[in-house]
Amino acid sequence: MLPPRGEGAAGDRAIQQALESAWPTDLPADDERQLLTAGRALLRADATGEGRNRWPAYFVRQETVAPAFSTARFRIQAAIARRDGRPDRAVVHLVWAGTDRGGTYSDGRITDLYFTRTASAKGVSAWVPQPRT
Repeated sequence: MLPPRGEGAAGDRAIQQALESAWPTDLPADDERQLLTAGRALLRADATGEGRNRWPAYFVRQETVAPAFSTARFRIQAAIARRDGRPDRAVVHLVWAGTDRGGTYSDGRITDLYFTRTASAKGVSAWVPQPRT
């Protein structure tokens, strides 16, 4: 059972458990950790502007777009990473809360970020975010 909207951080654990129950783990633990770290940072960069320089190719078209959400009033409520059809593709499902520049707070926002695994010349793989379509 999901907590009511506006519950605040107290409801985050229930949201996390609901995501995990709905989508059983299907990635190796290391991949899931890497994807969750990248997904959280990418969402924070997109929403607040903080850290956009880490992904210049992803934000190439948003150079002049002002961040829509306050850094201070932004939080990830829950997140999971799962395969997206093939072993070299994944999606990070995030549920988050924030206050926009107009002062309106809302929680339970949902974002899916897609990643593709790439291999470097040295054989080390990395998860790369895919642009929105």
